[in-house]
Amino acid sequence: MKKIYLLIILLFLVVKLKAQNNYEIQVYGSETVEPGRTMVELHSNNTLSGSKFTDQFGMLPTNGVEHETIEITHGWTPWFETGFYFFNSIGSDGRTAYVGSHIRPRVAAPEDWKWPVGVSLSLEFGFQKSAFDPNTASLEIRPIIDKKIDKVYISFNPTLDQSFKGPDQNRGLIWSPNLKASYDVTKVVALGFEYYGSTGPFFMPDPYKEQDHQIFVAGDLNFDPNWEVNFGYGIGSQTADRSIIKLIIGRRF
Repeated sequence: MKKIYLLIILLFLVVKLKAQNNYEIQVYGSETVEPGRTMVELHSNNTLSGSKFTDQFGMLPTNGVEHETIEITHGWTPWFETGFYFFNSIGSDGRTAYVGSHIRPRVAAPEDWKWPVGVSLSLEFGFQKSAFDPNTASLEIRPIIDKKIDKVYISFNPTLDQSFKGPDQNRGLIWSPNLKASYDVTKVVALGFEYYGSTGPFFMPDPYKEQDHQIFVAGDLNFDPNWEVNFGYGIGSQTADRSIIKLIIGRRF
């Protein structure tokens, strides 16, 4: 039980965090897809309580919107994979649309290096429509560090975001770390927390009231190595969507 309490405290100490966009709400693990295999995932995220008006940059409101993202990842070597994303929005008042696409190459430290933690690096680049994200061209730099200790799993993604077109293009790298901690309740079920956020530019954080924070109570089902199931309910802070449910279902082929 002490381990669980320590994990909860650690999560709440990470207070200066912006939620990643609500199309793929996921803290990454360090493992890559096995060579010659392909993982297909569906990310389904429903914003129960979000923004209700078009903002100053023309971004449509998010309240009551369903985001459906298809992610296809292929493993090329034991340490290299490439992922592709297709973002979609479903909602009233013209909010049903194809939103954009990203490509994500990722490399991992090979197992034979025998590092004490899992380590990989993901670079995600893509485009999205301005009505859904005013930063229409962006790069995400996501280092991934994780560790499994007995029944406890921890993953930290100290993410940096760079916009090339949009209101954030001259702000530099945006600090957006993500954190996950879970505990194996049974051999199949793991429960824990996930945290997403952003403080603004890495060297000059935004005022706290302008930062985004989201914390999810989340779970994973590990009933088959070929399947991935992650689910959760999250609440947001001042500028993030305030109430979201999410579900990820993945299958390896």
